[in-house]
Amino acid sequence: MDLRLKGLTALVTGSHRGTGMIIANHLALEGAHVLVHGLHPGQAEAAVETLGCGVPVTGDITTDTGAQDLFAACAGESVDILINNYGTAEAGTWETADSDDWITAYQKNVLSAQRLVRHFLPSMRLKAWGRIINLGTVGSTRPNARMPQYYAAKGALATMTISLAKETAGTGIRVNLVSPGLILTPEVESAWLARGRKAGWGNTWQDIEPRVAEDIPIGRIVRREEVAYLVAFLASPLADAVHGQNIRIDGGALDMLT
Repeated sequence: MDLRLKGLTALVTGSHRGTGMIIANHLALEGAHVLVHGLHPGQAEAAVETLGCGVPVTGDITTDTGAQDLFAACAGESVDILINNYGTAEAGTWETADSDDWITAYQKNVLSAQRLVRHFLPSMRLKAWGRIINLGTVGSTRPNARMPQYYAAKGALATMTISLAKETAGTGIRVNLVSPGLILTPEVESAWLARGRKAGWGNTWQDIEPRVAEDIPIGRIVRREEVAYLVAFLASPLADAVHGQNIRIDGGALDMLT
């Protein structure tokens, strides 16, 4: 399927590594001109070298000053597609996470996206076309007791997405939230391998994954590439009827109709 991304420019935040890099790569394979983002000097350049495509841009979007650095790096680029992929989950409990931890979670998972939306939205309005896709988590619908600062921030990102979708009604700009569940990353695989071997589930990922995914109807963990496929579709002109949605990609683990 041709997603009709040729000639469009996409900025993927936090695309110097992990799921963001895979999203950037998939958009590039579909023909988009991709701005590969790193927070610190050298990160984006290394990612572009690994990918063999893209334009490196840098700026610590967890601060106003760093965001301005990124905007300067993007000068001359007409961003049609904004993928707010960057965000982090850090350890903490109700007893251990202090006010600074909560503020940091908000800076990383909410204001990092808000800064970019505020900057790129006017040019999208002028073109009467654009795509803004925020990366959330199923935890914004069903948060855990642990990492309360992270889930609260991701909940704010979800409500921000719906507010923005209402703001952009009738403009040609489409805004959506993609909310993955557990994703198979090297870190997740390593942690579960260690836990599974200790519990006697087996020695290989093929042995252990079914035990990890006992509560996931598809019987496995979602792959990062699958998240990238969904994001690429939502970024395309083919998804023009999808707007203001929280689309969960979790293998059916969250058994809710809404």
